[in-house]
Amino acid sequence: MKNQTTPVLANIFSAIPDGLPEELFECLLKQDNILIERIISKGHITPEGQWYDQAWDEWAILIQGQATLCFGGQQNKLVSLAAGDYLLIPAHTKHRVEWTPAGLSTIWLAIHLHGAKIW
Repeated sequence: MKNQTTPVLANIFSAIPDGLPEELFECLLKQDNILIERIISKGHITPEGQWYDQAWDEWAILIQGQATLCFGGQQNKLVSLAAGDYLLIPAHTKHRVEWTPAGLSTIWLAIHLHGAKIW
């Protein structure tokens, strides 16, 4: 990332498209081993049979909306999230989005830590 000489102002709630054929992933910041992205879901789920199994830790907070995540493997449990809930998903934890409400923009802020550990 280039050295910024002036602050960059943006809003997490701006420029949300009305129609989304699939979840929207937007990079807000990528620097060294960190990727911060905004994810917008409107009734989207992870496709049947597909799991996220990332080689890095992910910290995510639900800014707006609701969601249900499923964690696979030995855990095999559902976790319901409401606005303000956040969680750490350790590397190689299989997970998927089981539910987000249709007609409502569910907004996530996700921080991916490539090669870095939070805890």
